[in-house]
Amino acid sequence: MSSTTTLNPATEQSAAKVVEGSNGLLLEIDGQIVPNYDATVHPFQEGDVVTGHVVRIDNDEVLVDIGYKSEGVIPASELSIRKSVDPSDEVSLGEEVDALVLTKEDQDGRLILSKKRARFEKAWRRIEAAAESGEPVEGAVIEVVKGGLIIDLGVRGFLPASLVDIRRVPNLDEYMGQAIECKVIELNRSRNNVVLSRRAVLEEQRKEDRERILDRLQPGQVVEGM
Repeated sequence: MSSTTTLNPATEQSAAKVVEGSNGLLLEIDGQIVPNYDATVHPFQEGDVVTGHVVRIDNDEVLVDIGYKSEGVIPASELSIRKSVDPSDEVSLGEEVDALVLTKEDQDGRLILSKKRARFEKAWRRIEAAAESGEPVEGAVIEVVKGGLIIDLGVRGFLPASLVDIRRVPNLDEYMGQAIECKVIELNRSRNNVVLSRRAVLEEQRKEDRERILDRLQPGQVVEGM
């Protein structure tokens, strides 16, 4: 006659005990002292933005310590809206970064984060505010494409060639890498579409310059034309 033995979980693994004097931050399990992650980590879900420090930079990914039980992984493709980025150009060791939680645990048990998507969310709020107020936004030219320029605003903004300057620009390549100010003239969140105009900024500046000159003119004063 066979018999069944019921095992007490306590015989397999000792219950975790809070280490005295640790303020609940350390646990003792089977004689070993381990961090109490439940006490040190703020709860977060997929889609939340978390803050951490860069602890390792590889060719294809970056590791970030957010105080979780494992380090977060930012794949190179999630570092920037720019194409084919070198992780070492985007972040430095010890740098504090904000990242959006894509997956709390992938098939390999890794916490997957995205720096570009955290920046994307902040950028949209800033761009929407600028579009409403009429204030210009500033970004760097990162690509020359057919029909215009791509501006890095945290979101890919499109600047049509006809709106780059007051006059026609024969060579758009000369703007690569430059930081420029533009007005937001079209915005569509559902399509991630941002259309910009540098010409609007230049025309506004020209108008302000003319008004300042006119304000200084005196009756009978002779000035040279421009």
